[in-house]
Amino acid sequence: MEFIELKNVFKVYKNGVSALADVNLSISKGEFVFIIGQSGSGKSTLTKLLYREEKPNRGSVFVGNINVSKLKNGNVYKLRRKIGVVFQDFKLLPKLNVYENIAYPLESYGMKDSEIREKVLKALERVGLKEKIRSYPNQLSGGEQQRVCIARAIVNEPKLIICDEPTGDLDPKISKEIMDVLDKINREMDSTIIMATHDREIVNRMKKRVVCLHEGVIVSDKKKGSYVQNENA
Repeated sequence: MEFIELKNVFKVYKNGVSALADVNLSISKGEFVFIIGQSGSGKSTLTKLLYREEKPNRGSVFVGNINVSKLKNGNVYKLRRKIGVVFQDFKLLPKLNVYENIAYPLESYGMKDSEIREKVLKALERVGLKEKIRSYPNQLSGGEQQRVCIARAIVNEPKLIICDEPTGDLDPKISKEIMDVLDKINREMDSTIIMATHDREIVNRMKKRVVCLHEGVIVSDKKKGSYVQNENA
């Protein structure tokens, strides 16, 4: 079985909106995959199914050997410890400095201070931000805040990193820098990266696998793809 598998997945929200319709997708360990499509195509829903923010109405979602769609609520935290998530709007805690923001999830696991420090410093080095260790979010640029988010996502060295529009609020130059960081992490950590994005320029430059959604259906899946909204249109 592949590292990630979606089998015949349907997702309809309570308001009647159909987000995904009979989606089948397999992703190997260590792949870097872009999920593209217009707003409302199902990109965010697909990523949320992987870390159990949402559950499918029908079908199965596997991450590693875990059937996420059948996971009991009390065990979701075990799954999320193995996954790093990077959001568009950063979600940093404003009253905590860079070190504290990155250390926060590890502290909740009851990890020793010495181990936390080692992991935080390693994550900061990977994203090139060690000199900002004592800064607060409001003292950082947008690009620096996103690097902190990436460091927080990788601090426990997860095998899956999910990025939901991580460059959506950044200018092209900073977006390129963020993508170079993610590409480096993908290679060095052998982590699978799944990224939902609207950013045509990034997708076309990086030549990774590209999965295109249209109205909840996969309409294109190419190993070294480019940004195409809907090849059937």
